[in-house]
Order: sequence, then C-alpha cells, then structure tokens
Amino acid sequence: MSFSPSLSSGFARTETRSKHITPSSGMCSMCTEDCGILCDLGLAAVRGAQTVYPTTTGANQIAGEKEYPLDYSHFNINGHVFGATGAEPDYESAEIFNVDLGVEYGTYNKVKMALPLIQPAIIKLAWRDYFAGAAMAGITCVVGEDAKGKDPDLKIEDGKITDFPMLGEIIGSFKKYYRGYGQIVPQCNVEDDMLGVPEIAIGKYGAEAIEFKFGQSAKGTQPVNRLADIDEALKKQSMGYLVHPDPSDPAVRKAYEDRVCPNFYMYGRLPQWDEEFFAKRIGRLRNMGLKNVYFKMAGYDPEDLERVLKIASDNRVDMVTFDGAGGGSGYSPSAMMNEWCTPTVMLESKLIDIAEKMKRKKLEIPAINITGGFSTEADVYKALAMGNGDIKAVGLCRAPMAAAMSANRVGKQIEEGTLPETLKRFGTTKQELFADLPDLRALYGTEADDFPYGAIGVFSYLNKLAFGIRHFGALNRKFDIKYFDQSDLVPLTDEAADLLL
Repeated sequence: MSFSPSLSSGFARTETRSKHITPSSGMCSMCTEDCGILCDLGLAAVRGAQTVYPTTTGANQIAGEKEYPLDYSHFNINGHVFGATGAEPDYESAEIFNVDLGVEYGTYNKVKMALPLIQPAIIKLAWRDYFAGAAMAGITCVVGEDAKGKDPDLKIEDGKITDFPMLGEIIGSFKKYYRGYGQIVPQCNVEDDMLGVPEIAIGKYGAEAIEFKFGQSAKGTQPVNRLADIDEALKKQSMGYLVHPDPSDPAVRKAYEDRVCPNFYMYGRLPQWDEEFFAKRIGRLRNMGLKNVYFKMAGYDPEDLERVLKIASDNRVDMVTFDGAGGGSGYSPSAMMNEWCTPTVMLESKLIDIAEKMKRKKLEIPAINITGGFSTEADVYKALAMGNGDIKAVGLCRAPMAAAMSANRVGKQIEEGTLPETLKRFGTTKQELFADLPDLRALYGTEADDFPYGAIGVFSYLNKLAFGIRHFGALNRKFDIKYFDQSDLVPLTDEAADLLL
C-alpha cells in the first residue's frame, strides 16, 4: 500500500477523476485526454514551478496530507485506581483541579508557564489574537520569521534595520495581557540575523528572548517566492534577500526589457550556523540584555538533532523546539509537507534516546518542546508522557490559530445577528456564548468582557486542553506533570511499543 496521497490536494484545490489510482504514481489508473477534472499534474502543466508550493496560500492554513504508518493514535492512555502521586491520597486533595500543569524552564532567567504548551512561530492571519490568547493562557509564543517583510514602515540603512514598528505592535499584543507566565519570542532566520533583528528587538522594542531557526518540519529549505517584476526584484534584493536571476545584472535588465527574462524568485539563505557562530553570537546578545535563547529545529538526521542539542547545552540555551512531519502553516513546498522529515512520534522517540545519552555524559539538557500536528488533549498528554520528563512542553500552532479565526467569525455573527442555529442553542450574546469568560474574569476582572473575540477563542481552546489533560493526569493518579511518564501509555502495535524506552 502507499501512504502518500494521490495527485490531489487541499493546498491546490485539485482532485483526481477516478476512484481507481495507481499507488506508485498517484495518477488515475486510466488517464484520458478528454478529462475535465484538474489534478496536481494538470495544474502543473499550466502553472509550472509555482505548483511546488501551495497555490491556496493567503487567508488559509495548510498542512501535510500524507497518512503516516505510525502516530500518537497508536497509543492509548493508561489508568490506575489506587493511591495518588503528587497529592495526598484523600478525597479533597486527589481531584482533577489539583493536577498541577505548571512548568518552568530557563538557565539564567527562569520562565514559568501555567500550562505545558507553547505556540510556535507564525506571523499571519489573526496573529494579534494568537499572541494575546497565549498571554491570557499563560504560555510562551513565538513570532514567525521574516516578520519584517510584512512591515510597510520598515527602515533599513547600511544593511541594518533601523526601524521596525510592526515588531513593537507584535510584542505589545502579548505584553498587554501578560500576567507573569510565558514569554513572547521573535524568531530569527539568516536574513533576520544579518539585518540585525535581534539587536533592534532587544534594544528598541524590549524583547527578552530570541529564537534561532534552523528549519521547521516541512520547511527544510527557506521559502521561495515568485516576484511580479524587476522592480519588485530590485526592492527585495535591497532588503537583503537572495534574488534569482540577479536583477541588478545589466544583462538580466536587458533580457527583461526584451521580454526574454525568466521569472524572478526571492528566497532565503540556508543557515550555515555552527558551534563557533553561536558561542560568539549568543554571547554578544546576552551582553546586550538578552535573557533567554531558543532554537527551532525539525526532524533532520539524528546526528543533526544530537549536534543541535549539544550546541544548546554548551551555550545554555533555554528551550529547543523540534517540529515533526505532519504540521505546517502554508509556506512550505507541498511535497516537503508530505514527504520530508521524521513523523512527530518517531522524532520524539529519537529525542528521548539522545536525552538519555546526554544524561549519561552528565550534560545539561535544555528544555525540549515537541510540535507537529497536535490539536487534542489526548495527543498532548501522550507526548508529555512519552517524554519521560525530558519533554517540557508540546507546541500547537494551527489549532490555536483556527480557534482565533473561528472565534472572530462568531464575534462577527453576534454583531451582525447572523448566528447559525447550532450556536444559538447556547445563547446569542458574547457572555452567553463564550463559556470560559468567567475564567478570564477571574484572572483579569470584568474588563475581560471587552477582550477581542479571537483572543478569547485561543484562551478557551487552550483552557479546554488543560481541562482534558488534567482528567488524564487524575486518571493515572498523577497530580503533577513531573510524574507523567511512559508508564501512562498503552502501545497498540509492536511498532509503537518499539518507540518506548
């Protein structure tokens, strides 16, 4: 059998004509010249190289569609009926609301989170609500790479950013609701670093943390974007991006004027960072006042995973996020989203092996965060349990953003009086519909009634996850997250059992 999807996808709005598919190619077993259905191959015949990336980006989120042979569904969650760990074994203490989900990480500067969750990097769609909701829930969130490219007021002088007002707004969207938990972390790719994003983030906009991005899940290479014309190509080149072909080359200019110039593409540099780079770079930024350092990594070769963790250990990096196959947000090549990188559950197993190896060598292990396709409390609990204490948090990106977008839509329907009957059964006002508003009022007072719909949606979704995770903790008679371990898992297949220590 084939685990790969056929030549149809949600990220291109394509489909195959026949229910009979050749597994090895994904094509209809009978391909006919009078076919009126547009498949991936047919779209490529028209749009060419542009179809390497999703053609439906914009107000959407996009993730891989491949069905992997092993994921967290191959485990069930164990349970016990005797005793209590982390609480007194009595009726008042050993109860669901006493399951402590708080975590702390950090070397020179401790960061507390109310929940063992983080929201990985994104800077699109309802990003204000995404960051605000994270602050309300008390968790860390990360600003997506290349946010500078979205700021119309960005200023660059002599190859360095001198003004980046959007970054101030981004950080402010979190700090406005900050209640002592979590942190907002601007992410930094190669161009961001070369242009001085860390320096201006720390010096001008009060950022306390930076995340260096090696790569994430499907995006093993940096994004490649087609540019409209030579003027846009020159503008992007002046901002420090690589552009192919070189628009400043007179021969390319002439070819463009003669209408025989190929498409212009802007793309990001691949990181060429190593031990020496980070020893110097992190030291300089800490001297500027940087309090916390994060790394972002994907499911690369195990040797690369181990090397990144060793670099993180040597430089006392606070947290490393590892992103497994199956996630995504829409900026990755379509085939990479499906066919590249280690699936998340297998990636976590490799990380646990590396962590055990580091312990034997008496090396300090940074906080490890696993992400890639999570959306339910059950899978979050399984990942935490599988981590045996070495996985400090689970990252959720697409799901909380979906919650923000859904809540915003409901807010608009409330204001327009167009609520569907499926929601009217709960009420017709903001206070009636958003059931976790009382929890927000308990934290912020009655002003929570005026919080943005989308941010309330993110908080409510994360609150639901926390409530569910507490149920599983109590089910295993474990009332502190530090006691979650692999004994909480029931492997359903031999392959799943092989992933455990």
